[in-house]
Amino acid sequence: MNRTPTLGTGVSSLPPEGARQPWGGPAAGGAQNVLLQVDGLRVAFDGKPVVHGIGFSLKAGEKVALVGESGSGKTVTALSLLKLVLNAEVSGRALFDGRDLLALPERELRGVRGREIAMIFQEPMTALNPLYTVGNQIAEVLELKNGLTPREALAGAVRLLADVGVPEPERRADAFPHQLSGGQRQRAMIAMALACEPKLLLADEPTTALDVTLRVQILDLLARLQRERGMAVLLITHDLNLVRRFADRVVVMEQGHVVEQGAVAEVFGNPQHPYTRKLIDSRPERDVAEPAPGQAPVMRAQGLRVAYPTRLPGFAGWFKKGEFVAVKQADFGIAAGQTLGVVGESGSGKSTLALAALGLLPHRGELQVVGKSWQGGGSHGAHNRAIRRVVQVVFQDPFSSLSPRMTVDEIVGEGLLVHEPALNADARRQRVEQVLAEVGMTEAQFPGLLQRYPHEFSGGQRQRLAVARALVVQPELLVLDEPTSALDVTIQKQVLKLLQRLQRERRLSYLLITHDVDVIRAMAHQVMVMKDGEVVESGSVEQVLDAPRHAYTQRLVAAAG
Repeated sequence: MNRTPTLGTGVSSLPPEGARQPWGGPAAGGAQNVLLQVDGLRVAFDGKPVVHGIGFSLKAGEKVALVGESGSGKTVTALSLLKLVLNAEVSGRALFDGRDLLALPERELRGVRGREIAMIFQEPMTALNPLYTVGNQIAEVLELKNGLTPREALAGAVRLLADVGVPEPERRADAFPHQLSGGQRQRAMIAMALACEPKLLLADEPTTALDVTLRVQILDLLARLQRERGMAVLLITHDLNLVRRFADRVVVMEQGHVVEQGAVAEVFGNPQHPYTRKLIDSRPERDVAEPAPGQAPVMRAQGLRVAYPTRLPGFAGWFKKGEFVAVKQADFGIAAGQTLGVVGESGSGKSTLALAALGLLPHRGELQVVGKSWQGGGSHGAHNRAIRRVVQVVFQDPFSSLSPRMTVDEIVGEGLLVHEPALNADARRQRVEQVLAEVGMTEAQFPGLLQRYPHEFSGGQRQRLAVARALVVQPELLVLDEPTSALDVTIQKQVLKLLQRLQRERRLSYLLITHDVDVIRAMAHQVMVMKDGEVVESGSVEQVLDAPRHAYTQRLVAAAG
């Protein structure tokens, strides 16, 4: 008789085929056609468990999503099946085609990896070797696993690149990873994973680093390849929209436990566990006040143009330089208390526009902040410093944007040393404590808060510190560069609520750079859509997102749905 662990350490009988399981254990479906059966999987580090005796199953040709926030144990679970977690204590059972993966010796397991079970990692730029061409890396798998000659393997790599939709596969096979776009790199990773036609594909956040339209393309590609090859897919993600589009069943994890699983339509339509309901209800909510009419703009741009110098090929490059125009004739204005959302894919020019707005890139055209223009040259430091107090920035990844060697007190108070050097240490600390309280971080919640370092906080807490650092000099405009894309859905919702509250209380203006249409809907008053450096559509959030006119905007909105 099949047995399955529930939440905790007990066991219960497997429910009848088709029954819904709200509390963990293997999915319904009986033993027929089961490709992978996980029972009592426990993973610990130094005796401390991070995965607590979970169970689930995967049929041949089935698509199952393993869902949860960072720290829920979903990636550790998937990696542990192939014993890819360093220094982990793994126990339980993982039957794959009748063999227990956790009991296999390393030599046999090495034959399973890549040939029968393959993996796509989250960030292809770090997963691919920068010193070898993409074709050579795919060919290496074919040589090692299938015994092909180098010439046969390279021809096979070109065919695989063509199968996954990489344009000009012969030429792209000779390219290094940095010479491909993000979508092309991910397609190359998929080609490598599919080289030996595995029975099971483990896809660990395969679209998180991609734009919204590329996410849909990659999911459609995986779905097509899965149908054509009849393989099973275990998708690891925190993006519920992807789960709705892609998966047949969903397994929800919280703090190392499986709390709910079942068919996607059933779990999303009628969630039984509070954590599942919390995830589903984490879509950003709009809570913004309309700015007062008739005010002078905090920032105004007319004919803004930003170009990078490039080297011309051949003899022409000896005598003159070419240029790549990243932003072409952008016009916009941002009033007090207003949010301008700039949306577009990677390479659209939105981040370049943000850098120009911060005075970090030379530009042409008119760009004014509270009536003053950025000035170039070393003699304009005092002039630009006054503008920099008005315009502050919150970056995408708080972990990399906060110095690991500085305390919270030093990080948040650093701007005061530049813009208010007359403040004494006590006044400076008082301002730091005040702004930290505004973003929801106090000494009562975090004892020794001011002397802590960034690594001692969660991702959402680090982003609150980044917001506090920007607010401490009392700016009028914040440039928000993908401020929530590195966060889980529930943390994203908390940070967006914080930004909405601060905007109302301080009448802050935001220049919001993002590729997430849901974030734009929740935050923006005005929207500007960019493609290849051009503003293809602009207007109110209702005009642009509810009735898009340009075909590119229509694709963005459809992909986000």
